[in-house]
Amino acid sequence: MIGLGGAIGTGLFLGSGLAVGYAGPAVIVSYILAGFVALVMVLSLSEMAVVHPAAGSFGLYAETYLNPWAGFVVRYTYWISQVIAIGGEAVAAGLYMRFWFPGAPVWAWALGFCLVMLYFNSRSVGQFGTVEFWFALIKVVAIVLFIILGIWSILGIGRPEAGFHNLVGLPGGFLPKGVAGLWMAVTVGLFSFNGIEVIAVTSGETRNPRVAIPAALRSMALRLFLFYVLAITVIVTTIPWTDTGVAVVAQSPFVTVFQHSGIRDAAGVMNFVVISAALSSMNTNVYLCARMLFSLSRGGYAPRRLGRLSERGSPVSAIVASGACVLISAAVSMFTPNAYADLFGVALFAAILVWMCILACHLSFRRHHRAADLPVRMPLFPWMQYAGLGMLAAILITMGFTPALQWSWVCGVPWLLAISAAYFVWRARTRARTAAAAAQA
Repeated sequence: MIGLGGAIGTGLFLGSGLAVGYAGPAVIVSYILAGFVALVMVLSLSEMAVVHPAAGSFGLYAETYLNPWAGFVVRYTYWISQVIAIGGEAVAAGLYMRFWFPGAPVWAWALGFCLVMLYFNSRSVGQFGTVEFWFALIKVVAIVLFIILGIWSILGIGRPEAGFHNLVGLPGGFLPKGVAGLWMAVTVGLFSFNGIEVIAVTSGETRNPRVAIPAALRSMALRLFLFYVLAITVIVTTIPWTDTGVAVVAQSPFVTVFQHSGIRDAAGVMNFVVISAALSSMNTNVYLCARMLFSLSRGGYAPRRLGRLSERGSPVSAIVASGACVLISAAVSMFTPNAYADLFGVALFAAILVWMCILACHLSFRRHHRAADLPVRMPLFPWMQYAGLGMLAAILITMGFTPALQWSWVCGVPWLLAISAAYFVWRARTRARTAAAAAQA
C-alpha cells in the first residue's frame, strides 16, 4: 500500500489530462509503453534490493557497483526529484481545492498541505504507515469503482451504451496527434509511474525483505499497470478526448468524467478522492526524501545532524531540511499558473536520470553476482535493460526539444554540474582531513 500510495498520485489523476491532450485516444498505448519501462526498472531493482536491503537503496547500489561519484549524485538527484515532485503534488491539491473554493489562491492551499504532511512524517514510522495505508486505500477503491462504472457505461448495462465511438470516431481517429503526440504522452505516463521505487527504499525497515520486497514490487507493478491502463481507457472511451485533454492543467479528468455523467454529487466525491491521492503521494514522497537525506548523512555526504533519529525512530532533522525545500518548491505556484507542469518537467528529468542509473547498476550488479545464486532473477537479461535505457534516453532528449518541458533541461543540467562540483569539493576536503589525521598519528 505504501508503494501504491507513492506511485498513484497526480501523475494519474491530474497529469493524465496533459497526456490525453498530447495523444488523444492513443494515450492508452503511451501508458503501456511507460508501464514497460517501469516494469523493467522494478524487476532490476528487486534483484538488488533483496541482496542489499538498506535505507540508501539505489544510492548505495550506485556507490557499490558504479563509483562513489554516482552514489553521491544519484542520492542527491533522487532527493531533489522528490522534493520538486512533492511541491507539484501540493500545487495539484491546491488546484483541486478550487473546485469548491474557486477564489482561493492555489499557493495558500499548497503550503498548508505541505505543513500537514511534514507533521505526519515527523511521527513514528508506524504512524506514517497507518496514515498512508488509509490514504492509499481511498484512491485504490476509487480507481476500482471508476473502472467498473466506466466499463458499465461503455457496455451500456442499465443505461444507454457509450460504446467505442470516442476511440476511433472523432476527427483524427485513434491517433489524432500522430506518433509524435503518442510519444510525448509517454513522458507523462512515465511520470505517473514515478514513485514505484519506494518499495526498495523501505527495505531497510522491512521484516524479511528477501520475501516481502520482490513480492511487493512485482504485485505493485502489475496492479499499477492495470489501474493506469484501464483508467485511461475509461476516460478516453466515455468522454471525447477533446473534453479531457488539456494544455494547461486546471482540473482532474476524472472529475470531468463524473461531471459529464449526470450523477449527483459524483464529481465532488471524486474531487475529494483526488485530493486524498495527492496527499497520499506527498506523504510517501516526504518519507522518501527524508530517508535519502538520512542515508547521505550516515554515508558522510551530508551534515551529521541529518543522520540522527528521534525517540520515535524518525529522522526528524532530515524531514525538516527536506520540508524547507518542499515549501520553496510549492511556492512556485505564487508566480505562475503553469506551476504544476513546470515542476512536473523538472522532477521527471531527475527521476529519469535515477532510473537510468538503477538499470546501469543492475548491469554491473550481474557482472559481480552469478545469476544462479540470486534469490530473485530478472527475465530476458540484459536485453530488457538495454531497451529500458534506450527509451529513457530518448524521452530525456525529447524533453529537451519540447517547449512545454523546457525547464527540465534549464534546471536539470546546471543541477548535475553543481552537484558534481559539490562531490569533488567534498572528496578533496575528506582526503585533506584524512591526510591531516594520518600525519598527527
